Amino acid sequence: MKERYYLVREDILPDAVLKTMQVKQLLEAGDAKTVHEGVEQVGLSRSAFYKYKDGIHLIHQLERERIVTISIDLEHESGMLSKVLGSVAVHGANVLTIHQSIPLQGRANVVISVEISHLNEELGDMLDSLKAIPGVKRALIIGQG
Repeated sequence: MKERYYLVREDILPDAVLKTMQVKQLLEAGDAKTVHEGVEQVGLSRSAFYKYKDGIHLIHQLERERIVTISIDLEHESGMLSKVLGSVAVHGANVLTIHQSIPLQGRANVVISVEISHLNEELGDMLDSLKAIPGVKRALIIGQG
């Protein structure tokens, strides 16, 4: 059976579902160290928490799940990384992490993790524009989540 999703106003959700979300937020913030501690704080049974935990998410959390990791080989010249980051920003993506190797034989590898929830175009279009930057020798997606 295909999963179906609904957008539901908070005030009509059952108490157990709302408390499950509260426990998840306590755990994420570090205000509860364990599920047991979290359910005790909000007054929810552990079985109810485990029943609902995978079925409730804040909308902004679902949007953030679109993350890609891109490996890019760049010529070693001033401003290359800036050009790449500028292109990513123009497409509406948000850089989360940057790892750059030390340039060897005139080239450096950069691996960036990018949140793509708000892209202006398709991911392939962004990748093509990265490849079109003079000095970018290779750009490819090495991970997607």
